[in-house]
Amino acid sequence: MQAAILTVGDELLAGDTENTNATWLSQQLTERGVTVERVLTVPDELSVIAEATRSYSDSFDAVIVTGGLGRTPDDVTIDGVAAAFDRPLVENDLALADVERTLEAIAGNYPDLDVDAAEEALLPEGSRPLINHAGLSPGCVVENVYVFPGIPPEMKRMFEEVEAEFSGDADSRFVYTDEPEANLIERLDEVQKRFGVKVGCYPDREAGHNRLKLTADDETALSEAEAWLTENVTLAE
Repeated sequence: MQAAILTVGDELLAGDTENTNATWLSQQLTERGVTVERVLTVPDELSVIAEATRSYSDSFDAVIVTGGLGRTPDDVTIDGVAAAFDRPLVENDLALADVERTLEAIAGNYPDLDVDAAEEALLPEGSRPLINHAGLSPGCVVENVYVFPGIPPEMKRMFEEVEAEFSGDADSRFVYTDEPEANLIERLDEVQKRFGVKVGCYPDREAGHNRLKLTADDETALSEAEAWLTENVTLAE
């Protein structure tokens, strides 16, 4: 499975908010054997969201979009996804019922809260609603696009509801060496060509070694590559 992650928000592009969602989602998908092919951050502009969503939906098996799902002026993520598939926003009965339950449950703590439940329950026509168990605004699934809230705790909780739908065959092995990165180039080229694996070299300055990452969806090739590399580099102590 190949996936793309699309994070939405002017605050992310301005550096006002750290984009922890992209890192967390990449980790979760990779652990499940999914290959994350793209991570893109776009502004709160409907046309830009729609264009990126449409392009990634055509190119990859799954797309995860995170961004504001409320109905404030800058929350246009749902609108952008709907536009990507030329679908109108319609009131979803399941989403509406959950929004109303949530508003009733928190009414005592927020007596002055003014929320239009019907507006919150607007989703692209024909989409599958995703209930927001950690917040208010629902997410949804449109074809192969999963739309989650931008608030990290809400995003993580919603991902848990559908995590079983993300799986792949990619796996990784790690080899640690004290050798300088420049000295490893020929051997890294060799292991990549010989075994058909992806190779990454990541210096860890604090630990004083290089972390060599081998990735493939063929377990035999991966094991053989790991064994070959282990024998051909000086391993870190």
